[in-house]
Amino acid sequence: MEGQVIENTSKTARGMWASAWARLKRNKLAMASLVFICAMACLVAFGPPIWEKISGFSYDYTPPEEELQRSLPPSLKHPMGTDDQGRDLFARVLQGGRVSMMVGLIATIVSLVLGISYGAFSGFIGGWVDNLLMRIVDILYSIPYILIVIVLLSFFGGPNTPGWVNSIAYYTTGSTGQGLSQIFLLFFALGLVSWLTMARVVRGQVLSLKHQDFILAARVCGASDFAIVFKHLIPNTLGTVIVYATLTIPGVMLTEAFLSFLGLGVQPPFASWGSLVESGIKNLAIFPWQLIFPGLLMAATLFSLNFLGDGLRDAFDPRA
Repeated sequence: MEGQVIENTSKTARGMWASAWARLKRNKLAMASLVFICAMACLVAFGPPIWEKISGFSYDYTPPEEELQRSLPPSLKHPMGTDDQGRDLFARVLQGGRVSMMVGLIATIVSLVLGISYGAFSGFIGGWVDNLLMRIVDILYSIPYILIVIVLLSFFGGPNTPGWVNSIAYYTTGSTGQGLSQIFLLFFALGLVSWLTMARVVRGQVLSLKHQDFILAARVCGASDFAIVFKHLIPNTLGTVIVYATLTIPGVMLTEAFLSFLGLGVQPPFASWGSLVESGIKNLAIFPWQLIFPGLLMAATLFSLNFLGDGLRDAFDPRA
């Protein structure tokens, strides 16, 4: 009987995912957004080393004084011009896109791990434990999360950066440095304050699912609480989780851009779309291309993520 229950559950899950994919494919705007996001991810992942090999310009390359050409307009040599320090803006926009998308992705993954685990545990246990855990979430909600991020970055940044952050930066990129460690600290700081809504969403889903027939059947078959949560409850919340994750990434990217305006975001020589936009605003009246190019790419990516999130929400809604 246990094998039959598991087989029926897996068939239902396959049917749900296939139906959601079919509905998503009918949404032309969501599919176009998905294609754009995949193309942009490939461009920022593989573009910087390819462009450096073709042109000789890297994101942190500053020409010698006799060849220094500050704030050049777009040309064949510099497709997006140069910044006020003579660095190739195209190389910096590619590298900035890599950082911005990694900030959104990794911070969202951190928030998913924390939010799903916390919300599933709270909803499954129920009773006074659930009430206590949700009151903790309410208390954290009452604190402006941007202040928490600023405190984390101010306290752990600079010379106080934890050793494990430096280790992750080294083993991920093969190099280390204060700016690189600050980027990874930013990943985790944003993730640590982005899980509250996810916890509530997953808790609500678990509360509505834990009394369903397939959960009762799993209990009759002798499944442990751990197996019920991680093999039956959480997989059945993934539709909602994916939708929320898609909508969380642009929110995190916007938060990183705001922190860059405050000087707490990505530190030089590294750049993100947010820091490039912040630099471009200073020279908007004289050198508008320094704002237009990173601003357009950032806006297009954020719009695409939101359109994809709306499409996924409709695709996973059986009443749509």
